Amino acid sequence: MEVILVKPRGFCAGVVRAIEVVERALEAHGIPVYVLHEIVHNRYVVENLQTRGAHFVEDLDEVPSGAVTIFSAHGVSTALVKHAERRSLKVIDATCPLVTKVHVLAQRYSRKGMEVIIIGHRGHPEVEGTRGCIDGPVHVLSDITDLESLRITDPDRLAYVTQTTLSIEDTREIIAAMKRRFPNIKGSDLTDICYATQNRQNAVRRLAEDIDVLLVVGARNSSNSNRLREVGEQRGLSAYLIEDADGIDPSWFTKSSRIGITAGASAPEVLVQDVLKRLRRYGVEKVEEMEGEHETMHFRLPKSEFL
Repeated sequence: MEVILVKPRGFCAGVVRAIEVVERALEAHGIPVYVLHEIVHNRYVVENLQTRGAHFVEDLDEVPSGAVTIFSAHGVSTALVKHAERRSLKVIDATCPLVTKVHVLAQRYSRKGMEVIIIGHRGHPEVEGTRGCIDGPVHVLSDITDLESLRITDPDRLAYVTQTTLSIEDTREIIAAMKRRFPNIKGSDLTDICYATQNRQNAVRRLAEDIDVLLVVGARNSSNSNRLREVGEQRGLSAYLIEDADGIDPSWFTKSSRIGITAGASAPEVLVQDVLKRLRRYGVEKVEEMEGEHETMHFRLPKSEFL
């Protein structure tokens, strides 16, 4: 068996920034620091921060009044921001700057009196945060079939934004279908999908002809990790999403398998290396890393009086 490590893979700049925000807050304020939702979608990362004193909550009412509170990388609604202000919480906003960019664009469309369509997965924290920052009419479109039931007041005053962690190919298809139905719709095509999501998907596409099996290291609730698995399947690969080495099933491989390993944008490299160790026990003898784009993106920490 052989392994090819996909490049780029793993942490993106937004995830690095969000984790650093929690670490800096713990250094500055001590225990406890509260985080609304998982700071990023990865159990290993969350549990590691928990051991260091971070408390993860699903509702702001679980946070004591006046406590240091961090908003996750996925962003939050305007209502949650105001609720935190009413409770005098010391808020540090770790929302990924690329998600914030989508919020700003959606709000701009809304202020112009346009209905806004969000292409994304209903219930995902990022989509809910974006929807919650728009004052006017807003719709969520998860796939092309949703177009059939979409009712728009004025097709000439319509705009769209996208979740940042979508499949490039699927989103392109949805946008094309929207433009056929609403020729005057405004939007930014695929530019809302973050650089890391695009780079990781493109890397899997380039590697697909050289491998038989794709392992995606990432959380089950990680949108971008799920999309990587789907990209592999669309290229005819046997593709599996695993949280860690314990998720590997030896029956997926033969003695001559060529295995590609990638990782979602919130999965740390230590998990990839653990997977590699397990595969060596199953007979992997050769490991190489593909040539891929070198990412240099870096985001400054958020401005906050509490950081």
